[in-house]
Amino acid sequence: MVNKAPGGPKLFRIYNHYISRTTVLLISAEVFVLMVAFYLGTGLRFFGEIELLPFSLSSLFPVASTFTSVMILSMAAMGMYQLDFRPDIKDTLFRLMPSMLLGFGIMTLVFYLLPDLYSGRGVLGLVMVLALSGILLTRAAFLKWSSLGILESRAIVLGIGNKAKEFIDQIKKDPHRRGFKIIGFIPLPDEDLRVPSSAVLPKVESLISLVNRYGAREIIIAIQERRGGCFPIQDLLECKLNGIKVTDSAAFFERELGQIRVNSLYPSWLVFGGGFDQSLLRSGIKRAFDLIASGILLVITFPVMIITALCILIEDGAPIFYRQERVGKGGRTFMVLKFRSMRDDAEKGGKPQWAAADDPRTTRVGRIIRKLRIDELPQIFNVLNGEMSFVGPRPERPYFVNQLCTEVPYYNVRHSIKPGITGWAQVRYGYGASLEDAIEKLQYDLYYVKNHSLFLDVIILIDTIEVVVLGKGGR
Repeated sequence: MVNKAPGGPKLFRIYNHYISRTTVLLISAEVFVLMVAFYLGTGLRFFGEIELLPFSLSSLFPVASTFTSVMILSMAAMGMYQLDFRPDIKDTLFRLMPSMLLGFGIMTLVFYLLPDLYSGRGVLGLVMVLALSGILLTRAAFLKWSSLGILESRAIVLGIGNKAKEFIDQIKKDPHRRGFKIIGFIPLPDEDLRVPSSAVLPKVESLISLVNRYGAREIIIAIQERRGGCFPIQDLLECKLNGIKVTDSAAFFERELGQIRVNSLYPSWLVFGGGFDQSLLRSGIKRAFDLIASGILLVITFPVMIITALCILIEDGAPIFYRQERVGKGGRTFMVLKFRSMRDDAEKGGKPQWAAADDPRTTRVGRIIRKLRIDELPQIFNVLNGEMSFVGPRPERPYFVNQLCTEVPYYNVRHSIKPGITGWAQVRYGYGASLEDAIEKLQYDLYYVKNHSLFLDVIILIDTIEVVVLGKGGR
């Protein structure tokens, strides 16, 4: 199901997951560039040698479409369409070069498996050069438009208290984020000032006139108490009737960051809100997806698993695998299977410990396989056994679950679905090794529990490739 978000920022909602208009425009432009690059490259390769052309230009569409699809997926796998991607030329080149290599390798395999699509290595090499140039020019144009604010959505925040301060904290955390601009904050009576006074907008006769003065298309509600005479319900209704989107801060962070903020949750919201699809149809589709994806991954990675097992055996001896109790769906425990990456006496004191950066308990082989997430591959058997899903919240140990359930509200909600080998929190946040990290990751896990779908699972799998290739978040 594809919907366009009404008013405010132009977003496309696909099965409850929002895709920004900037991303849609960028993908559309680069699809056009890649198609043109393929036709142009083929034409240049056989320029003046029409009799050597292995096929007519009109029959190029299938192979050109295949090339374009492979390249778009390769760039997506390198995180080039994520909202937090820094669109400067240096970072673009850093990710575009491995994307091109990955695309070249996949296209070579396609030519081998499907000879009817073969177009020659010379043609492919020339097309890759043209595609690289075209993508760089496209990205430079989008960077220019972004710096001019042409593609930005503008919003005003109603409130100046602690909930409003979250927007300032987010701007400090991610100052390069583009596509959305907070114009300023509107004060309400009896609220303590928690945002910079310079960000507070001047008082005017009405809310709609303030919105029109600054060209805002959205008002975000960021106040704790919404009852009583101080809440401007009539002004907000007037804005909404004039086409201005009015959004709760929790809905804003869910839409823009893919998080559900723990401090904004209420039991009634969990009960009456949308999402949280646990139907038999969704469960059946997810199980079928788990079996297919796990089977494919097992075949592809089996040689890697054999080499990893031999390396562990040579460096540190047996055991090769490590079994550990984890909490799964419904709070039931199971034994997760992993390649052993630490010394056999890593927890000889008997007390579980968070893994730390440069953990001294990790072996040399362990450091490599943890960085590349190879240590997680044996969990394929947990998925095939039905204890885990391919995509879902990462399973945690009972010791930490008991601790987090007492300190973090709604932590148990993540146990309403099966845990996964990879998940939304893993591709969006990275490794967690503290209570603060656990809270941050929970906010992503809650988003997945609420909005999980086959479409979101595919996005997570594509983003996981970037995590593995670039070694993001491993310890």
